[in-house]
Amino acid sequence: MSTVSEPASLSAPRGADAGLTPKQLADKYGLAVSGRRPSLVQYVRQLWARRHFIWAFATARLVAQYTDAKLGQIWQVVTPLLNCAVFYLVFGVILSNKDDFPYYIAWLCIGVFVFQFTQSAVQAGTRAISDNLGLIRALHFPRASLPIAFTVIQLQQLLISMVVLVVVVIANGIEPGRTWLLVAPALVLQSMFNTGVALIMARIGAKTSDISQLIPFAMRAWLYMSGVMYSIQDRIDNWPKWVQVVMTINPASVYMDLVRHAFAPIIYNQHEAHYQKLPAHLWTYGIGWAVVMLVIGFVFFWKAEEEYGRG
Repeated sequence: MSTVSEPASLSAPRGADAGLTPKQLADKYGLAVSGRRPSLVQYVRQLWARRHFIWAFATARLVAQYTDAKLGQIWQVVTPLLNCAVFYLVFGVILSNKDDFPYYIAWLCIGVFVFQFTQSAVQAGTRAISDNLGLIRALHFPRASLPIAFTVIQLQQLLISMVVLVVVVIANGIEPGRTWLLVAPALVLQSMFNTGVALIMARIGAKTSDISQLIPFAMRAWLYMSGVMYSIQDRIDNWPKWVQVVMTINPASVYMDLVRHAFAPIIYNQHEAHYQKLPAHLWTYGIGWAVVMLVIGFVFFWKAEEEYGRG
């Protein structure tokens, strides 16, 4: 005659483990929380070990981004050029801002290309976690790889667009010079800044999906306050001092001015063409923004590492 055995209770440990708390049990058997956040140093090492994954992921996403478009990768260049054309028509021709600069087309295009680099990195970073939950839940890797990879994608796009930007600058009558070498460090600093902001927005976007709906409006306001289409400094001379300071240290304006002066320092005089020395404080601001935002963004994102992909 068969008997039905009583099911074992899993509510509490028995035998030698009776009376032990979950923490004591974990310590006894060497168990750890799945997905527990590593130390900051370990996290950096994990990211460095996956640098090839980050680059490969970014490259693959860049190639696939325009797969369905007939012009393909050409849109990487056409999009900012179309923005330049619209801004030139509205702000250059209709509002006559082109009269303030002898090389307005070059000045405008540099601003548009550089600002779009930051704008795209912020927007992509905001969706880096929420749009890749399947990958996050399927594989174990440091989650910061995703916002960093999306920043790399935007950098790759910018470098491709730089070829066209150089043509635009030369066609506008500006000859190459030694200052062009300064474009590289300026873009490195901007990439560091963009990475920090993307990490911050990735954590916020992972918790608040609605933030992605507000980002376009915030970026549009930032665009108009950064002097992409016109010189913002010429319009705030009579504004309160604190507003002038805020406008001066605006990171978008700082990186645009660094690249503009590197490409074409001749465009900064409004009345006659001669070179003007770049204020030294702009490099200080550029380095400060890059280091501070990268550190803050990285630590801020790392603090919630074990929460990404949960729920």
